[in-house]
Amino acid sequence: MKNGFRALPRSFYEPSARTVAPALLGHWLIRNTANGACGGAIVETEAYLVGDPACHGAAGLTARNRVMFGAPGHGYVYLIYGNYFCANVVCQPAGVAEAVLIRAVEVAFGEDFMREHRSAESARELTSGPGKLCQAMAIDRGLDGVDLCDAAAALFVARNPAVAEFRRKRGPMITTVRVGLKKAADAPLRFYLAGSLFVSRRHPPAAKRVG
Repeated sequence: MKNGFRALPRSFYEPSARTVAPALLGHWLIRNTANGACGGAIVETEAYLVGDPACHGAAGLTARNRVMFGAPGHGYVYLIYGNYFCANVVCQPAGVAEAVLIRAVEVAFGEDFMREHRSAESARELTSGPGKLCQAMAIDRGLDGVDLCDAAAALFVARNPAVAEFRRKRGPMITTVRVGLKKAADAPLRFYLAGSLFVSRRHPPAAKRVG
């Protein structure tokens, strides 16, 4: 905990991604850099489950998705469209392939580092989408398998001691369908804090308010 952050424990990720995805909201995604920490509060997530045709684990174990079949609390990073990386948190015990895609982060630390890696007119445009946040935070396949429960790792998820207050200020939490899918497109497995300006996309007609 040299950087002052305390990583969420591995037990946090042992439940289903359906449970972990909303629970991650308000906690911090942190990238350790030579100049200190960069990142911020997670404000949008998507769950991918066993039996879910949109889940990368649905096709079975491959070289690309092997981390999903490993221990919970590790990062699964993959490339999409040949240009953009996406960062996920592995859930469930080893052998069960589930993960949570981190779709948006509200910038709180290290904005200068992020702007060195991504050109944006506003802080919101740095991290208001899964590809954007990976570019801004220099997350790529080199971090596939990173231990997100280790505060000394290059990338980890830190406990926000004021998470309840953050959720209250940025709430309500909205549950809605996932973005950009053809398979299981109507599954209500995306979660976001409606009061955050950093949310990538909103679906008022299909959404429901929780809490």
